[in-house]
Amino acid sequence: MAEERRLPRLAWGRLLLILAALAAVGAAFAVVMNPVGVPASGAANLGGTVNTRWGPLSTLDRQLLVKVRQAGLWEIPAGQQAQQRATAPRVRQVGELIWEQHVQLDADTRATAEKLGVLVPNEPSGTQKSWLREMSGKFGGDYDKTFVLRLRAAHGQVFGIIAKVRAQSENSVIRAFAERAMKFVNTHMSLLESTGLVPRRALH
Repeated sequence: MAEERRLPRLAWGRLLLILAALAAVGAAFAVVMNPVGVPASGAANLGGTVNTRWGPLSTLDRQLLVKVRQAGLWEIPAGQQAQQRATAPRVRQVGELIWEQHVQLDADTRATAEKLGVLVPNEPSGTQKSWLREMSGKFGGDYDKTFVLRLRAAHGQVFGIIAKVRAQSENSVIRAFAERAMKFVNTHMSLLESTGLVPRRALH
């Protein structure tokens, strides 16, 4: 009887393995049929404006998704690092909050990009990588200042892009995304400024 009960379980286990193998083959086929850089449908990262069911999608609209995605790709690890490396408790706290919120924003960015068929990067830009390397070489109070200034400057730049897209975009999905992203970025600038390490000259 025990042997009889074991056989169906073994058969079920083999079935699961077969289904998993079939799923892997299907995923590989999808990659071959739609290689990286060529989405199955949607606007991709083509130049000019394309029509979508949510309104025209411009080059600037697509650039917003790319810029916000890239911001998360370096600010998420930067926030993680600050929790361990920062000297000032407030800087560690700000690093944790920025890390947590960028994880949320990154998920939103990827979901929005997928909905619109826009390709987004999977790694930071060369400049952003250099910022991470720079911070990795800093210690103590010098680390705190570098972390705060680099992130504050980066947030100031992307904030301007978000504001421009929100004002100009004719795409309802992008406008809604820009509003959500702006709240995150505005919060992060305020958090970074709350450390007391942002000089007046850096407020731009």
